[in-house]
Amino acid sequence: MKIALYSLLFCSIFFFSCNSSTEKRDTSYLTESVGAINGLQVVISNELWNGAVGEKIREYFAAPTDGLPQQEPIFSINQIQPENFTDFARTYRTFLQVTIADKDTLILKENSYAKPQIAAFITGSGEAQINALLEQHYLQIIQTFKTYEIKERQRRTNISLLSVDSLHERFGLNLKIPSAYRVASACDDFYWLRKDLKSNGSTNLLIYEVPLNIIGQDSTLVSDIIRMRDTIGSSYLPVEDDALFITEEAYAPYLFTTDIDGKFTYETKGTWELKDAYMAGPFVNYAIRDERNQRYLIIEGFTYAPSMEKRDLQFELESIIRSAKIN
Repeated sequence: MKIALYSLLFCSIFFFSCNSSTEKRDTSYLTESVGAINGLQVVISNELWNGAVGEKIREYFAAPTDGLPQQEPIFSINQIQPENFTDFARTYRTFLQVTIADKDTLILKENSYAKPQIAAFITGSGEAQINALLEQHYLQIIQTFKTYEIKERQRRTNISLLSVDSLHERFGLNLKIPSAYRVASACDDFYWLRKDLKSNGSTNLLIYEVPLNIIGQDSTLVSDIIRMRDTIGSSYLPVEDDALFITEEAYAPYLFTTDIDGKFTYETKGTWELKDAYMAGPFVNYAIRDERNQRYLIIEGFTYAPSMEKRDLQFELESIIRSAKIN
């Protein structure tokens, strides 16, 4: 099995260019930004968009999202020509602007025309120079954009929150959960929260803890995580006809490292299935290493939505999990 193992920390917003500045400025006059979650405006001429630069942008920013059963792009891209990037078009929350100029520069900038807003400005003396900048920095740009989208998703969640005080009492955990969720099942060592979707399906959160020695190192890491989640899913999730809620066997999950509330965390993305029941969907599992309490706190989000695209459903679950505060 081929496993993708990365060390991509969810970092704070950064700025880099030859003339970048971190001076604070007054943004109170700026209008509120707009745009769907994970939408990306690409401000670029038709000539560049239809050539090698456009191909490179689509390769990186419309690449398939990790861990989904069907291909869905990282961002839903909309191209707009520079002369049309005025007035309302400038209020989109996330945009990438690419132009030919004398210097080869990349600038990441907040709140250029609206708030909150994040933009990447790329200039190059030719197509080759622009593509070189994209190749060197696309992971950092995507990471920054995703950080902003997580914050925006969390802002929308904060409008109406579900109160689950027992999570703090049992796990020392505070989560910002949308009020559309409900507690589907709870016991001393396991919580299941669920949101029913308008179409057939649901998004779900599982919360439990395991001793530190349950997850090993290096060669056993992925198999330990799979074994852990399969054991919990088979034991606690009620399914019909004796089916088992397990990790999909045909495809290896993606494994990353990150941090949640300042704690080292394994992030696993893949597909779950009900064995022999022809049901499946994506999951994201966070194993948060809590040294003080000698445990891994596990928070998993999974979706069952056979008739829907799942990228943004999983993204909402990720944003909920990343709001975790652990005592």
